Amino acid sequence: MTMKKQGGKVALVTGASSGIGQATAQRLADAGYTVYGTSRRGGGAGGRSFEMLTLDVTSDASVADAVAQLMHLEGRIDLLVNNAGFGVAPAGAEESSIAQAQAIFDTNFFGIVRMTRAVLPHMRGQGAGRILNIGSVLGLLPMPYGALYSATKHAIEGYSESLDHELRTRGIRVSVIEPAYTNTPFDANFLQPDAQLDAYRQARVAVSQRVKEVMATADHPRVVAEAVLKAASAGRPQLRYTAGGLAGRLAWLRRFAPAGVMDAGIRKDLRLDARPAVNA
Repeated sequence: MTMKKQGGKVALVTGASSGIGQATAQRLADAGYTVYGTSRRGGGAGGRSFEMLTLDVTSDASVADAVAQLMHLEGRIDLLVNNAGFGVAPAGAEESSIAQAQAIFDTNFFGIVRMTRAVLPHMRGQGAGRILNIGSVLGLLPMPYGALYSATKHAIEGYSESLDHELRTRGIRVSVIEPAYTNTPFDANFLQPDAQLDAYRQARVAVSQRVKEVMATADHPRVVAEAVLKAASAGRPQLRYTAGGLAGRLAWLRRFAPAGVMDAGIRKDLRLDARPAVNA
């Protein structure tokens, strides 16, 4: 599909040093946006067709500084893509501490809240803007042995839908992009659980193996980048955009399939019904 060139529009993409963020920033630049990517290390363009700013989404001061720098350089912001985030390696929810749960929410969810709060005054002043949050089909579905990550994505869904109702009369729209498995270095940055318990070892190993199998044939980040561009360019944006065939099928099944069928399918796919060893 050929998209209209977005000349003059300014986009900010968090977590753009690799993976989905980098592919998205590049696709937006190709479509004519003036794009600024961010990472905690920042750095120059480095052969990219977009600039990089230093930004830590867990820091109020860093967020304020990056948005102020962008406004100083461009004087406006038309599109915010909230992509920065990380996951926890497959593990039972019991194996992660409260501190670890707070850490993943601080980046994956509160990072989006910080960024949104920072750009909204400028978008309201313009009377226009678009905010796209990179969610996941795990915002619609459970992820056994990925409960904390799934919880952050469920939170993004509720926040985004509520926010879109608040802002649409001000010319600002909010959408969620929902990929399924995507072939990125994301898993290289998995946070390891605080305490691996033998009670979960068998299931943890099985789920980890299944995730590796699926990742081998997962979508390229460009698939997500195209969904972002579609949402950013839409005259009448939808609240949710699935990215890729698997994501579309899973969203359809979640909406229309009986709950028992979905439940059984998830357990079968992740091989959860093998009887665990009994621990004293």
